[in-house]
Amino acid sequence: MKTELHYYDIFPKAFPAGKEVEITIKPLGYHAEFKNPENIYLAIYGLEDGNPRDYPYRENGKTVDFTYDGVIKFKYEFPYEQEYFIRIFEKDTNKRLLQLSVYALAQDLCGRYPLIGDLHMHTCRSDGRQAPAIVSANYRKHGYDFFAITDHNRYYPSLEAIETYKDVPIEFNIIPGEEVHLPDVAPDHINDVHIVNFGGKYSVNAILKDEHTEEFGNDIEKRRIDGFPCPDQIDEDSYRAEVDALIPTLNIPEGIEPFSYASCVWVFNHIRKAEGLGIFCHPYWISNVYQVPETFTDYMLKTHPFDAFEVLGGESYYEQNGLQTHKYYEVLAKGYDKFPIVGSTDSHSSVNNDNAYVASTMVFSPANERVAIIDSIKKFYSIAIDGISKEYRLVGDFRLAKYANFLLKNYFPLHDDLCYEEGRAMKDYACGVEGAKETLEFISGRVQKQREKYFAF
Repeated sequence: MKTELHYYDIFPKAFPAGKEVEITIKPLGYHAEFKNPENIYLAIYGLEDGNPRDYPYRENGKTVDFTYDGVIKFKYEFPYEQEYFIRIFEKDTNKRLLQLSVYALAQDLCGRYPLIGDLHMHTCRSDGRQAPAIVSANYRKHGYDFFAITDHNRYYPSLEAIETYKDVPIEFNIIPGEEVHLPDVAPDHINDVHIVNFGGKYSVNAILKDEHTEEFGNDIEKRRIDGFPCPDQIDEDSYRAEVDALIPTLNIPEGIEPFSYASCVWVFNHIRKAEGLGIFCHPYWISNVYQVPETFTDYMLKTHPFDAFEVLGGESYYEQNGLQTHKYYEVLAKGYDKFPIVGSTDSHSSVNNDNAYVASTMVFSPANERVAIIDSIKKFYSIAIDGISKEYRLVGDFRLAKYANFLLKNYFPLHDDLCYEEGRAMKDYACGVEGAKETLEFISGRVQKQREKYFAF
């Protein structure tokens, strides 16, 4: 966390451009108080407006009147979208004493709150290590606002996590999900493309009898949420026939495996019927060699039957995230239609795992709610965060990257403190620790209040 965030609270941090806003700067402790407020002045610098020394006609660095009564308050109309530095100087020496940052936003981002999420990870219900409820708590401790458990072939583990916390107030949004794997029905009728059903209201895996139905039977409530209409289950022959019937409608070129591609389309169509987000995952994962052939990946990105591309996944070697990032920018430069992107950990352990938080997604959404998050991603209000190293990297639109960079430095460290406390209490609750429920009830709503304080929409 930046030292300034320990010493001073500035709010709001984000607000509409072109509209007067009142800014408050509050010292956090008497060591940070302004001992001689008569001997300071305040100036505002647009980060994108150039050095005032070299571009004086741009009038960057305007001084602003303020009041001081233990806290600094001033009103100002920040003209357009960008980050602004609030600098406080000593009058006698012109020495800079303090710099804090705020961000003015164009209208379309006003009312959209930044949420950090993971759309792809596993628990011990498939090939992960911890129980769904514990994975949920650990992710909340790390600062996540939402996530989906997406165990291989299984939808019910995400429902298990939701069920665990249904009787306590938490601000962590656990969204249903699964990683879809459908059976090979013939040597030339296979599909090993990994697809995530994020937020779908029914299981695609469980349309066929598989690990899900073998473990929990055919109870319809284990393969859907909210009483949503669930497709009748079918056998492998029916699945093959449905996919085969799709093939002639898709105009698949020579060199692309017809059944594999049509099977992907079949899955994505079902995810949309379930009102979820279909994600094309990690084609550059090295599973012996690249998991998906290069020409197949290129065709998928060109036609994008998916809703979002997992541009950042769960491995720390360059070939996966590095090449997927290059591929994303390359196909856009070629003129392919733009498609939404996400970043996910694909983690198989939420503790003692270097890859546990290797990537994430920042979504700018009106609410931390399943439908709003999915809709925001589809409307391109998401950016992928590469967390392989301490110095993160951002993938996506330049405009959103600038704003996300500001938030990761000036908002999320404060946000994450609150999330850590809730995550610890969630884990205690899941493990039956006395008093955990009361702790969750006591701290409930703090993240929302913080969000309302820092975002003046």
